[in-house]
Amino acid sequence: MRKLKIPPILLLTSFSILSMTVTAQDQLDRNSLPIKQPERETYKELDARNAKAPARWEVTAPKGSPNVVVVLIDDMGFGASSRFGGPINMPVLDKLGTEGISYNRFHTTSLCSPTRVALLTGYNHHSNNAGSIMETATAFPGNNGIRPQSITPMAEVLRQNGYSTAAFGKYHETPPWEISVSGSLDRWPTHSGFDKFYGFIGGETNQWAPLVYDGTTQVELPKDPNYHFTTDMTNQAISWVRFQKALTPDKPFMIYFATGATHAPHHAPKEYIDKYKGKFDQGWDKLRQETLERQKRLGLVPQNAQLGPKPTDIKDWGKLSADEKKLFARQMETYAGFGEHTDHEIGRLYDAIDDLGVMDNTVFIYVAGDNGASAEGTMNGLFNEMTYFNQVPETVEDQLKHIDEWGGPNTYPHFAAGWAVAMDAPFSYTKQVASDFGGTRNGMVIRWPAGIKAKGEVRTQFAHVIDIAPTIFEACKIPAPKMVNGIQQDPIEGTSMLYSFDDAKAKERHTTQYFEMFGNRAIYSNGWYARTIHRPAWKQKPTATLLEDTWDLYDSNADFTLSKNLATQNPAKLKELQALFMAEAEKYHVLPIDDRLFERTDAKSVGRPDLMGERTKVTYGEGMKGMGIDVFINTRNTSYTITSEVEVKENANGVIVCQGGKFGGFSFYLKDGRPVFTYNYLGLKSFNVSSSQALAPGKHTIVYDFKYDGGGLGKGGAATITVDGNKTAEGRLDKTQPGIFSVDDLADIGTDDGTSVADYGVSAHFNGKLGKVTIETKK
Repeated sequence: MRKLKIPPILLLTSFSILSMTVTAQDQLDRNSLPIKQPERETYKELDARNAKAPARWEVTAPKGSPNVVVVLIDDMGFGASSRFGGPINMPVLDKLGTEGISYNRFHTTSLCSPTRVALLTGYNHHSNNAGSIMETATAFPGNNGIRPQSITPMAEVLRQNGYSTAAFGKYHETPPWEISVSGSLDRWPTHSGFDKFYGFIGGETNQWAPLVYDGTTQVELPKDPNYHFTTDMTNQAISWVRFQKALTPDKPFMIYFATGATHAPHHAPKEYIDKYKGKFDQGWDKLRQETLERQKRLGLVPQNAQLGPKPTDIKDWGKLSADEKKLFARQMETYAGFGEHTDHEIGRLYDAIDDLGVMDNTVFIYVAGDNGASAEGTMNGLFNEMTYFNQVPETVEDQLKHIDEWGGPNTYPHFAAGWAVAMDAPFSYTKQVASDFGGTRNGMVIRWPAGIKAKGEVRTQFAHVIDIAPTIFEACKIPAPKMVNGIQQDPIEGTSMLYSFDDAKAKERHTTQYFEMFGNRAIYSNGWYARTIHRPAWKQKPTATLLEDTWDLYDSNADFTLSKNLATQNPAKLKELQALFMAEAEKYHVLPIDDRLFERTDAKSVGRPDLMGERTKVTYGEGMKGMGIDVFINTRNTSYTITSEVEVKENANGVIVCQGGKFGGFSFYLKDGRPVFTYNYLGLKSFNVSSSQALAPGKHTIVYDFKYDGGGLGKGGAATITVDGNKTAEGRLDKTQPGIFSVDDLADIGTDDGTSVADYGVSAHFNGKLGKVTIETKK
């Protein structure tokens, strides 16, 4: 084959054009987004063959910009992973810690939505109007759930600076009243800077049967008995990054990989759970001590650190009954298996990127927890986490009935609060408690061979989740924008951690940080720490009013675990810090503080939008599905009727309308032609009202009517079914759920996606013609 000879003048011209392109890219004004393109030229020439086209203009990332991967684990405390001294084997996190640097004073907000929005923007959670999770938004600035226009997500900044961006797993930043075809879609991932999204939108999901979106479209999952969501999201991420690098090898990518694990429900493959059989029989008290000893050996905590005092509500392991120990040990085995399985899947993603040959210039950030481990399982743990949200206690005896299937598809479990305290060792409290490091301090590792020379070292500078975005911006040589779409942006609130990458002794730069969640509040200032424990996560009511809270004072530089209260010794410093908290709280929209818990789940009482508003009657149609509690009409604690128009053949089957799933919900359906209504009470008991006669082929109007007893929440009532005006069945529901049925098993028309409310015997898809389905509530 003859080689093509390129004239030197063309080589010089090509080099000059390339040089001009690089120079032009380096000189782009990246402070204003979108980056303004040059004015278009105009031409007088008629024939394109006689004219010269201008150089192509496009925005590319600054030369040498790294790829970015941010991994975020859910509900994993500081003392859970093996890298940070815990009992859960996480070899991938260990490897990254050995090859990169680990931070032992990195902090989150103590709850999922707030931490995530802070991570994804570089601004405090109240600045993002995410003072709590989206499902408890209120009408006040700082808590209304709507990200302000003056804050632009990091993914959007990177995307507009030449990055491919993708998010996989849990999002939980979209207000629940916007999770429908009516939108707005502005706060969905693919409208918040991500080119690709594959995952779930709510706060948690059933790992065996999740509600998954690809972009904004609900996905129908494969009928695979071995399906697990963490594996699925990893497969999707691997596919995407291989595709992206094959098509655009020179274009950097950003992946946000946020697992639903290890948030409840604790679902893991049995082989991972069984790895830990017998390993927690010693109990949480001894485990806390063992964890602290490992942390000292690893150089993660000072040698003189003491265990933070165990909360008095947590029982001593030695005083538990044999049944309690048996159940609680299995709960922890499941959680540990869940954690190791998750780390394994992260390892598959790591290996896939490494196989592409780009890992040396990839900033890989692995955050082991968006808050401390969760004590929402209360003192005994839970077979079905939805009992917590409905304030229905579960006994040890009830849970032991399911011990052999714990963590499998027939459970929706959570562990006892004692394990949460143990997973947050060496600290005292847990998730939701923003005023204790057990709720906010999480292990974090960064690996970036091209930008970090140090290996295996620990960084002790104070850092916060709002620091991740500015760190990435500085690593990528991209400024936080000052103007986006003509709107002035707030100054970024986080502090880049880049200064600490190769200097373990560098002076701390993030010197002041407030914390607040449901009234638990604190302030950090140059090592000093003032705080009040307003309400532990396992309690539903505060221990005192906001005005009557008792404040503590600590020197966190000398007292790693907050075990020595100095309030009485230094009242002047405490007063100074309390005043600083109020100043910061006012500045960042923390005030007024709302310490209500379950009350905030009721949209009307707190002024949060609800698509139903004051409507008492809604008509639905076939194909409408995946409707959440802020989108679907509320039938709880009231009387209501369901009127459906159907056309069927003989022995018709399928769901007319349902809400919820295996662990709580209702379904109105046909089985062998007979209209049936099933009310599934928290997966603990089912009430059935069934017609004795099947429908004749043809058109019919079927009505389910429920007359609520009244007299409070969660009461029962009388139920009847009529067909074409004739009563065909009647019965009684002894009780109903006062709160939500499910976070991710939502309302469907004509089918029952996710887990099934009832045993239909056949497919849940309605096999006749389904007309209007009207639900009307009555007082």
